[in-house]
Amino acid sequence: MDKKRRVMLKLSGEALAGDKHTGFDLATVQAVAGEVKEAWDKGVEIAIVIGGGNFWRGRTGNEIDRVKSDQIGMLATVMNALYVSEVFRSAGMKTAVFGAFEIPGMMPVFDKDEVEKAFADRCVVFFAGGTGHPYFSTDTGTALRAVEIEADVILLAKAVDGVYSADPKTDPDAKRYDSISISEVVAKGLKVIDLTASVLCMENRLPLAVFSLNRPGNIADALNGHIDGTIVTAE
Repeated sequence: MDKKRRVMLKLSGEALAGDKHTGFDLATVQAVAGEVKEAWDKGVEIAIVIGGGNFWRGRTGNEIDRVKSDQIGMLATVMNALYVSEVFRSAGMKTAVFGAFEIPGMMPVFDKDEVEKAFADRCVVFFAGGTGHPYFSTDTGTALRAVEIEADVILLAKAVDGVYSADPKTDPDAKRYDSISISEVVAKGLKVIDLTASVLCMENRLPLAVFSLNRPGNIADALNGHIDGTIVTAE
């Protein structure tokens, strides 16, 4: 995959917790910051969405109302964006955080013109709060923002090193794809991103790449256009 000018990076909230599996692990976030800075130093425009699973997953909060549970999950993504952006700043990068909703004095609402100004000012841009609505995942929020900012590609840093024909943890015969189309992903029911996000990418011809978050250097490589994983084409 050729080097991209503007990329959307989706990070797992759980991955930021490290071995603690909840909250933040500073060393883990600092390592991510170091890899992102490699690409930032080369002029790549970088937007980031972080899931909220290190604090709360809306769909698993079955003991309370689903709408309220999803709203708590949205707030978890805000905490992640604010924390990680500050760690990035301490690593020498400029950052800006935009949300699906405004938190006065803390986070402005998404505005494409303001986002463009942030990119022009060499900021790594964080998007928090998902879509701002319940029943939509951060996958959908990622795809929506990527389309809105006209990103060249969505980079998905996951616990697995690509897209497989089946779950490699349970099926020893699972095959990893070097490349697959988003329409095939949908037709085969492969769990790359959720269906709403997949359709959004397909309709807007936005490619994705899936790679392992666990190998040091993978994030920097992916941001610079070198994918050790699976390329999901937009057909």
